[in-house]
This record gives sequence, C-alpha cells and structure tokens, in this order.
Amino acid sequence: MKNLMTNLVKLGLTASLWAATSVHAGTLFNNKPSQPNIVLFFVDDMGWASRTKRDKVYETPNIDQISTDGLEFESAYIPTPTCSPSRASLVTGQYAARIGMPRHIPHKKQYGFDKYGRTQQIHNLWEKDPAQVPSVNWLDTDYVTYAEALKDQGYYNMFMGKWHLGHEGYHPTDQGFDKQVGATNWGHPASYYPPYFKHSDVYKEVKERYLTDKLTDDAVDFIQTYDKSKPFMLSMWYYAIHTPFEGRKDLVKHFEDKGLKGKEAHHAALVSGIDESVGRVRKALEDKGMDKNTVIIFLSDQGGILENKPFRGGKKIDTLYEGGARVPLIISWPGVTQAGATNQSIVQSTDLFPTLVEIAGGKLAKYKNLDGTSLLATIQQNSILKRDKPLFGYRAYEDLYATVREGDWKLAAYRSGKTQLYNIVKDISEITDVSAQHPKIVKDLVAKLANWEKEMQLEQYSGVQ
Repeated sequence: MKNLMTNLVKLGLTASLWAATSVHAGTLFNNKPSQPNIVLFFVDDMGWASRTKRDKVYETPNIDQISTDGLEFESAYIPTPTCSPSRASLVTGQYAARIGMPRHIPHKKQYGFDKYGRTQQIHNLWEKDPAQVPSVNWLDTDYVTYAEALKDQGYYNMFMGKWHLGHEGYHPTDQGFDKQVGATNWGHPASYYPPYFKHSDVYKEVKERYLTDKLTDDAVDFIQTYDKSKPFMLSMWYYAIHTPFEGRKDLVKHFEDKGLKGKEAHHAALVSGIDESVGRVRKALEDKGMDKNTVIIFLSDQGGILENKPFRGGKKIDTLYEGGARVPLIISWPGVTQAGATNQSIVQSTDLFPTLVEIAGGKLAKYKNLDGTSLLATIQQNSILKRDKPLFGYRAYEDLYATVREGDWKLAAYRSGKTQLYNIVKDISEITDVSAQHPKIVKDLVAKLANWEKEMQLEQYSGVQ
C-alpha cells in the first residue's frame, strides 16, 4: 500500500482520488490516528429550501459553506418524517416502522405520561390515526446505535441537545454515548430563553443565554478542551427550529427590519441561530487544528412547519410528500469530498449508520437489520448510488400513510385504499397524479409496498394489502 500511495503522489493524484480507489474504509483507517473526527449537525424542522442557497430570505453563510466545501445530496429523505422516528432511524440505521415507532413520543397524560415526561406504558395510540397503529414510547436499549458501533472502533461519543427517544433509562448515555449535555425527556423547549424546560433540571442554572447559543457554548468548550488520544464524534442535535416560534431577539429584529413579520421573522431568526452555531463549531475545530481531519455532516429531521417551496407538503400536512420528507443532507470531508459537488443519488437518513461505521473503519456484517446503504464510495467518488430496493416512507397519523420512491417514480398510499403516482423528476411539486397513465408501475410499486409491510410486520394495518 505504501508503494501504491508513493506512485499515486508521483503521478500528481490528489488525496481525494486516492480515497476514491479504496475498496473498503477499513483499509484506510487501520492506523487509528488517521480516523477522522465526526460532527453531525442534526436540525429540527429545517426545510430543504430554508437557506440562502435556495431562498434569499434566509441568511445561512455557514451552512452554505459546508456545501461549498463538500458534497450535497439533492434528493435525501427521512423515512418517517417526524421528531422521534426520524431520530430512531438515524441512530440505528433501521426504519422506524421496523422499530415500531411510526409516530413521535407524545409526552401527554392521555398517552400515559407523567409531568416529567416519563411513562411505564410501552405503546401509545393516536386518536386520529384511522388504522390505530401502536407506537412505542421509547427506543429500546436492545437496538445498536451508531454511538455503540463507533465506540467499538475506538471513538468517544458526545451527545448534545434534543434526544426525544425516551425518558431516563433510555437517554443517550444509556444508548452508547459517553456523555450527554442538554438532553431531556422533552421533544421541544417551553421557551428558547431560560427557564428552557418545565419539570427538568437540565440547564436549570442558566439565567439568560438563548438555548441554541448555550448548546453551542458547550459544544465549543468540548472541542477546545478535548484531550483524548481517540477520535470523537459530536452529535449536535438541535432543538431549533421546532416551535415555539421564538427566535433570538436581535435576530428577530434584524429580519423584521428587512420586512418579515410574525412567524416568518421568528423562523428566519431560528434558522440564523443554527447557522451561527454551525459557524462557531467549525471555527472551534479550526482553532484546535482539527478541521482538516473532521467529517462534517448536516441533516434535518423533516420539512419545515411553514412553506416548503417548491415542494408540496410539510411538517403539518401531506408530510410524506417532498416538502415534509425531503431534507438537506451535506457532507464535507477534507481531502475526500469534492468541493462544491452535488449528487443526485436517492438517499435516506438510514444510510448514515452504515456510512459512519465504514468511515470509522468498521465492518457492516456484524450489524443486523440495517435498512440503509453505506454512502462511503458515493462520497469518495461522487458517484450515483445503486440501490437494490426502493425507499419507503411510513407514518401513522392520517389517511396518507406510506410512499415508495424508486427511480423517477413516487407512489403515495392511503389507508382508505387510494394510491397516487408522481414522476418526481418532471413534477417536483407533486401536482399531477399519473397513476391512470401508468397502471403497471402502480401495480409494481404497490406490490413492493405490500411486501415491505409484511417485512415490517405491519400488514394488518395496510391500505394496499
């Protein structure tokens, strides 16, 4: 290998091209000090277009800089786009439907929760769900998380921010993370100004700091004081942009002065708060001399609560359509990703677990029931990912409950038995149902959905069986 590397250098080939020739990440990282640090920015409710690159109303120079530095996936999806399931899929690499979590953890008395966000009741049912699909109230510790997988490769795992995958006993430090900061039982704060949370001691001592800024302070401190010989993964899971609509006051005024009003001004301010945080964390990495050996990943958990142009749907309505399910996914890895590159592969958040394992030098064969595919080669070569299965979307709130995305086509399925078909490439806003013109495609995708439901053990709740 040393001779091969020497020859490549003589030929003037770049480090990224050398990385692209790798058959498996493990061959790159047998030397433990070469393992990169990893920072995962996971934002709540940030739509695909909520940034300057796509909509000039927003001011996101630091988020856009990740894209300028790295590789952006234009068609990235969350399989169950809502708070808790999106997190369960990300951290396990499995469909939330497989885990039995097709909805968020509700934390309300009628679902068995006390005022502290705890419950002994395993499942909840949703009153308006026509199928009455049960959904678990925590992520069981039997599931292997990416923190546990990376720990096996010698990583230190720091978790910061929103967890929303269970109460005490199911917190990040119960799921393989070495330390957690800012994690509570709750899915969103009562306020972004102190006191942040009701019935929680987390950050109880903080009197003035804006929540996103406080989490960022702690992330920067973690980086500045990190003195271990092992590589780290920092999971920065923000509470923002989730409601309440409460942007930082100076940022709200800034956007009001630009002409925005009400929720729109607060939303833009919340986005800018995240952007400032991203910039501060990346600056801390640079100051510590870690930036050249750190993989940066930026992802959102679902579409925004406001407009998600040019797409149909969002957090509150038609959530399995593009506006709710398609999210930003950007990966920057110095010396590996091509600066400013875009990729048209159809990918899903379940792909990140196997990708992280291979980045760390691990082997995927030991992990069972993974629903994702490693993006390592795709990242290295900026190639089109070839999948042998469609991507499935699934939720249990209303009539629209499932989608199947394969190639240019997307099938939408309803509990009532209705199906619709869209050509996403030609009809990005999902306006025209073309199922009548393509009955064979509908039949094929319906059959694949039915088989997938059986695999997920959900066939009894199906609208297409």
